[in-house]
Amino acid sequence: MIYLENENDFEKIVSEGVTLVDFYANWCGPCNMLGPVLEEVTKEHNEVKFLKVDTDMFMALAQRFGIMSIPCLKLFRDGVEVKSSVGFMDKKEIEDLIK
Repeated sequence: MIYLENENDFEKIVSEGVTLVDFYANWCGPCNMLGPVLEEVTKEHNEVKFLKVDTDMFMALAQRFGIMSIPCLKLFRDGVEVKSSVGFMDKKEIEDLIK
């Protein structure tokens, strides 16, 4: 799991391969429920990068991607957003999203 620390790193991280981005906030209940599920999925899918973006810290990035509700998962393939989902998801739903 990668936690975004610098907004300039976002493009570099998502530019190659498959990356699942979790737009979240620490105060968000469903986000906190999703965290352990994502951790479990990361252990079984090393072909995917998992990036967490705190929407309170990176408001401009959240705005750029039209994040209106969290948690919001966005799947990128070689820098291009290909799928998106809002709200809590279970393990199977996340695995279906990254296929």
